[in-house]
Amino acid sequence: MSTTISQRPAAPYWVAGRPCHSPETVEVRSPYDNTLAGTTSNATAADIEAAVAAAAQVPASLPAHARAAALDHVSRRLAERAAEVGALITAESGKPVKWAAAEVTRAVSTFRWAAEEARRDSGHLQRLDTDPAATGRLALVRRAPRGPVLGITPFNFPLNLVAHKVAPAIAAGCPIIVKPAPATPLTALLLGELLAETDLPAGAWSVLPMPNAAVADLVSDPRLPVVSFTGSVPVGWSIRDRVPRKHVTLELGGNAAAIVCPDWTDPADLAHAARRIATFAMYQGGQSCISVQRVYAHRDVYAELTERIVAEVRALRTGDPADPATDVGPLINEAAAIRVHSWVTAAGATILTGGGRNGTTVDPTVLAGAPDDSQVNADEVFGPVLTLAPVDDVDEAFARVNASRFGLQAGVFTHDLRTAFRASAELAVGGVIVGDVPSYRADQMPYGGVKDSGTGREGVRSAMDDLTEERTLVLTGIQL
Repeated sequence: MSTTISQRPAAPYWVAGRPCHSPETVEVRSPYDNTLAGTTSNATAADIEAAVAAAAQVPASLPAHARAAALDHVSRRLAERAAEVGALITAESGKPVKWAAAEVTRAVSTFRWAAEEARRDSGHLQRLDTDPAATGRLALVRRAPRGPVLGITPFNFPLNLVAHKVAPAIAAGCPIIVKPAPATPLTALLLGELLAETDLPAGAWSVLPMPNAAVADLVSDPRLPVVSFTGSVPVGWSIRDRVPRKHVTLELGGNAAAIVCPDWTDPADLAHAARRIATFAMYQGGQSCISVQRVYAHRDVYAELTERIVAEVRALRTGDPADPATDVGPLINEAAAIRVHSWVTAAGATILTGGGRNGTTVDPTVLAGAPDDSQVNADEVFGPVLTLAPVDDVDEAFARVNASRFGLQAGVFTHDLRTAFRASAELAVGGVIVGDVPSYRADQMPYGGVKDSGTGREGVRSAMDDLTEERTLVLTGIQL
């Protein structure tokens, strides 16, 4: 796989739909074994300016059928090239091939849903004669694009998180400039190849690799009234502080918790919970905003659940991400692995399994007794580390979940409908997943968080709402 990918010519970046190269060559290497995943180049200042100028000139009148056709085309071509795209994700990010394949499948669906939303995005009628003074009046409420979007994407989902910027923008009629993560630009550039096969107008999209330090001018550019950022907490809030008059959406991550309630006692239920928790605490090396990081289990089930989780984690296979049998691959670089390992050793917790590091790979690790204020509990680990703690009741579990400065998603393992609805009402998170881990996400549903997990929502329809604003037309003298 690596040989085939590395033999690809240097990937162009895309300026208003045109392929471009610059002398500033960028080598992208596997975090697993440092093999060459591919090459590209950073966009020049002149090309960045050309992309912004072109985006600012795109008319907002592209018909729905044209937007939907382009999105359908990308969905279809991703499905046709799924094996190639998945291999590229693995090569540049170190994501195990099984999870890379799942990411491609999700992106195929994301573009398909965006095509469907583009076709049915018709606004709504609102009768105004509910008040006597408005007799004979009818409002037509439609959504209009806010304008060109700057989409800044992270390394951990180099295809699907780019899709969640690009697909809603195209569906809503917003030009978009994508700035991919420096560690993983190649998949976004391949997506550019597919977009270039469509009939979207020049300026409707660009994909511009650049160092992180170079993005500040783009963030401030008044021709880009919307910034959509997915990444770290400090960077995200600094963007919002820098441009308070822009529309800024932020998906900043979290330290997701799963609660196992006292009614979850059946051995089959505990086996299911343990398997799901172990898998989604460690998948992708824990480099997911909603990977399971904390588990609060009622004392009645804590001992048996802990035993089952540890057994499931020990059964996970680490190694070469290109091997279909690998469950847990490397972190994105050695600095990240060193940081995660240092948090584990500093936690003062009992290590039930794991705890070691080999280069960029951190052993899948389960901890018990970690203090609530330790970094493995209070901060986002973004590594294959899980903490377990017993609780006396649901009240305590809810309180400990809410004590976090993050609030993205939570999982609640319960059969009690009252507990489920109470969790939705009381947990300060963007989403509650009942009967499963917080890592569950359907790409069409609203997705986002509160507190330090950010602001705004992804999910195609929700993102389209973020990228547009309501416009109201009132008709007078209408017979209703």
